Amino acid sequence: MEVNREIPNLKKLLADAPNLLVPGGRIGVISFHSVEDKEVKLDFRARKSEGTYELVTKKPITASTEERDINPRSRSAKLRVAMRL
Repeated sequence: MEVNREIPNLKKLLADAPNLLVPGGRIGVISFHSVEDKEVKLDFRARKSEGTYELVTKKPITASTEERDINPRSRSAKLRVAMRL
């Protein structure tokens, strides 16, 4: 995570996203670590409070049991989606 500067790059993406999305546009972020997921969750909630986003997914979407059986790496993936107002 550190070598690829994943957290700083994620923070930049989250900061830039509202300016890149048209009203009604959606942003979806798949995170694989709790640190990443927390950043996305906090950003989406803060922008919801500002009136910038509406949360499409109240809780993250995770892999089904069948998918985890087929693809064990999917067990840590969490998808969060927000829509630009």
